[in-house]
Amino acid sequence: MLNIGCAQSIVGKGKAINPFSFSIKKHQVYNNGAVATAHPLASQVGAYILEHGGNAFDAAIAIQLTLAVVYPGAGNIGGGGFMVARTKAGKTITLDYRETAPANASRDMYLNDKGEAQTNLSQKGHLSSGIPGTIAGLFATAKYAKLSFKTLIQPAIDLAQNGFMVTAKEAEKMNENLTDFKKYNTAPTVFIKDKWKEGDLLVQNELAATLRRIRDKGQAGFYEGETAKLIVAEMQRGKGLITLNDLKNYKAKQRDPLAFNYKGYTIVSMPPPSSGGIIIGQMLKMVENRPLANYGFGSVKSMQLIIEAERRAFADRAEHMADPDFWKVPTNTMLSTAYLAKRMAGYDSTKASKSSDVKAGNTESMETTHVSIMDKDGNMVSITTTLNGTFGSKTIIGGAGFVMNNEMDDFSIKPGVKNMYGAVGGEANAIAPNKRMLSSMTPTLLLKNNQPFMVVGTPGGTTIPTSVFQIIVNVADYNMTATEAVNKPRFHHQWVPDEVVLEKGFDPEVIKQLQAMGYKVRNYGIAGYDFTIGRVELLLVKDGKINAAADTRADDSVAGY
Repeated sequence: MLNIGCAQSIVGKGKAINPFSFSIKKHQVYNNGAVATAHPLASQVGAYILEHGGNAFDAAIAIQLTLAVVYPGAGNIGGGGFMVARTKAGKTITLDYRETAPANASRDMYLNDKGEAQTNLSQKGHLSSGIPGTIAGLFATAKYAKLSFKTLIQPAIDLAQNGFMVTAKEAEKMNENLTDFKKYNTAPTVFIKDKWKEGDLLVQNELAATLRRIRDKGQAGFYEGETAKLIVAEMQRGKGLITLNDLKNYKAKQRDPLAFNYKGYTIVSMPPPSSGGIIIGQMLKMVENRPLANYGFGSVKSMQLIIEAERRAFADRAEHMADPDFWKVPTNTMLSTAYLAKRMAGYDSTKASKSSDVKAGNTESMETTHVSIMDKDGNMVSITTTLNGTFGSKTIIGGAGFVMNNEMDDFSIKPGVKNMYGAVGGEANAIAPNKRMLSSMTPTLLLKNNQPFMVVGTPGGTTIPTSVFQIIVNVADYNMTATEAVNKPRFHHQWVPDEVVLEKGFDPEVIKQLQAMGYKVRNYGIAGYDFTIGRVELLLVKDGKINAAADTRADDSVAGY
């Protein structure tokens, strides 16, 4: 059994995990346990935990804490997320540790005297932050783990205290945000320097001290005491709203999982306040009775059908989906066969619908990170967490060293006003004190014959559910391998704006045909165009082995044994 004491570490030069020299693995087949994450060091930590006495939940905790150190643009303790999991005994778990609005938040807090939306305040700086949920989520996860929390947090502490080598992509991200770091911080931060470059050492002593307080005092080491005081002091300096009572009163919540069938697979995903589970359920059911396998990947027929399913699901998202503790979400209706048949009644395979004509159905009533884990006993864990934008609010808590989220922008700050991902909303997702903002995060599991088959998820804002949907179709309909499913080009439509966004790699003739049918296509064929959608982490069981695939679009990496 693994036993990492404070004086003994698995992280360091010459140790099991070397933070100064590591490589990225995009695909591997493992016999026992596997993980796929956004950073190779986090994947290595998770795999080590699995191989040395921990289960998938232990690995999930250790990985999330590690990502908070080595992937600060999205990995976090200043944000929140969702976990969808299945234990070896077959129990499904959906854990909601999404951020909440502060008690002093109000519906029109981002409107000026003329009633105009001030999205600069909802997207950057202190006022854009909700109450962080990640640490509460990790302690709620711990009851399913085998190892002590002190053991699981130690790799993150060592990485923060002693530093790690920055990758080229992470250096680029920090350089791109230097101006905002200078503008939205009231105290010195390690993220500000003249220029970051690949191989630089990132040491985060303030974050290490924060992690030690969590190690020594548990959940109270974050939501109470010194760390809480540092958060509130930062908020007061920057005119944010978070108070000591906000922090002390935060709770993670168990939700009832969404489960539905698609072509012989049982799919388990996240319910509201995530929109993701409902959206992929709607889209899969809208295409299920059509021969996607015969149409083929990337064909005009398959792409046009999928676009129209995406359009209709996102129209429903804008009108009907929100925090179920504040709004009656008609989940059963939106996933019913009769309702979805009506939603597709106006579908025409020869031309584009218009989003102005596609309203929400009558029900009568972009920086994120994902972790996929399977262990040798059959535990499955799918976790998506976020700060919302890259480096969230751009504000780092002075003296505590971690980045705060800008999740308040995921509320509908005014009906019809787009958030940073272009999504619109209305009354359902309006701001209210202690309310959870609507999310697109879609951590998902697939079972085949009631046995573990797939763990999948991705970052990407509103492109998350469409990416997860396309991965499922790639495997279930097009019979792709894990690597093929992850690395095939993706596309996205979200009702508003009325356009299709595509990655490079689709047949130009197919695109021309879609345009001839009336579809507006964005970011296609532009010189120097480097647009990507999501960063999928996929584990797929085949012939009793775990095929692990990490997205080639960034530094994502797999590990296992």
